[in-house]
Amino acid sequence: MQFIDEATIRVQAGKGGNGCLSFRREKYVERGGPDGGNGGEGGDVLLVADEALNTLIDFRFQPAYQAQNGQGGGSRNKTGAGGSAIRVKVPVGTTVVDEETQEVVGDLRDAQDELLVAQGGSRGLGNAAFKSSTNRSPRKTTPGKPGDVRRLRLQLRLMADVGLLGLPNAGKSTLIGQVSAANPKVADYPFTTLVPSLGVVRIAADASFVMADIPGLIAGAADGAGLGAQFLRHLSRTRILLHVVDVLPEDGSDPIENALAIEQELAQYSDALSERPTWLALSKVDQIDADTLVWLQGEMREMFPDRPVHAISALGDIGLETLMAELMSFLTEQRLLAQEDAEFATYLAQLEERISADVFAHSEKMRARRQPAMADDPDQDLDDQEDDVDLGDGAVEVIYVRE
Repeated sequence: MQFIDEATIRVQAGKGGNGCLSFRREKYVERGGPDGGNGGEGGDVLLVADEALNTLIDFRFQPAYQAQNGQGGGSRNKTGAGGSAIRVKVPVGTTVVDEETQEVVGDLRDAQDELLVAQGGSRGLGNAAFKSSTNRSPRKTTPGKPGDVRRLRLQLRLMADVGLLGLPNAGKSTLIGQVSAANPKVADYPFTTLVPSLGVVRIAADASFVMADIPGLIAGAADGAGLGAQFLRHLSRTRILLHVVDVLPEDGSDPIENALAIEQELAQYSDALSERPTWLALSKVDQIDADTLVWLQGEMREMFPDRPVHAISALGDIGLETLMAELMSFLTEQRLLAQEDAEFATYLAQLEERISADVFAHSEKMRARRQPAMADDPDQDLDDQEDDVDLGDGAVEVIYVRE
């Protein structure tokens, strides 16, 4: 199953039922009267967050959804049945954008959250509703109103506590595979990770956090180079970024310059996202001697004085337990601080809004760049443009837990 994190759908709410024109005609009733009933309300279209889903691929095969129309009114003041609402399941973490107005309609962050995206049309009135002291036999009715019709863009952003970021082959997939039960593809060539993956890191029976791995970034990623910027939105909801830096890159590049390049790409993508707490993890430290590691750690602390620097080796199981424990401690402190300090909670909420605005602005910029390629087929969904990259059988893993 492919991992699809953006899709465009069309939703149409049901039309309201028409009012009925009818008069009573009963034996032994001297005078009848209007008895035309009202129509039923049209059905709504709602999106429902389902934690069992982790990709938007279903919307590639079913991009249109229509709710049921309301039934017309009947004689003897019978009201028509209302149209049934349709509830469309989407993954938790889905943002909904109106394609016509570019307005963010809503955000489904928690399981079972519901969002009304198209309201059913109002019912029509039967002639009985227009009876009055001066009009005993009205012949007036009203038709049901049409329901809302909208074209919506769905954007999935993964829900995780810790987000891994770094160059291709920095060791991110190996790390998440070691500390959780996630099983991402690992190989000795760049861009082995083509889709994001999630894993639950279990520290204790009652202490765990979710870690997200995205494809590696390269220079120019914020402008569309490589695959990473396409998935950077999945780090927008993380509470801490773990920047994984290879201490001995195969291409002979400088680890410090590599770290700076990724930091610059992140800031170019979103100034607000770069404000998230960021830790540095020097990976594959078993490949260098102790003196070189001490020197490199000192250089990194001098270059990034406000960031913790950890030395780890996923394959060598060096420093992983300490790093995971400190991450858990930091996340717990952040949760408690947000609960106890209203000012800090407000700051986090405002930062989230700024990040969301940056993510949306970057998405629109990338869409504008791809627009010329869609000139021959204006009805083609924008997310179809990404099908040129073979993502294989990858998909976001269904939250793995390491026992």
